Amino acid sequence: MAKRSKKKHKSQVKVKDFVVVTFVEDLEQARDYETLLKTNDIPAILNEQDEQPTGVKAIAVMVPEDFLDEAHVVIESQDAYDDFYDFALEDEEEEDFDADLFEDDL
Repeated sequence: MAKRSKKKHKSQVKVKDFVVVTFVEDLEQARDYETLLKTNDIPAILNEQDEQPTGVKAIAVMVPEDFLDEAHVVIESQDAYDDFYDFALEDEEEEDFDADLFEDDL
């Protein structure tokens, strides 16, 4: 029994040393962020939070405090890249839609 409580205490210390980089509602997105951070040599863990006032459970993506600034930059860079990619796809879809309209007029 003493071993179990010792192990539990270790995991609590580990989580306690980590700080929240971001909260997400989607487990898949949380895992993507965790993988992204680990790929960039930033230790990361996920911690499911109790239900928030909005009624939605949130998942905290957490890193050691020493890595917090770097983690923010990595996540923000990825989000900017994703936004750019989504914007590029939207433009392509709009162009295809417009081309179809002109073809019907002929």
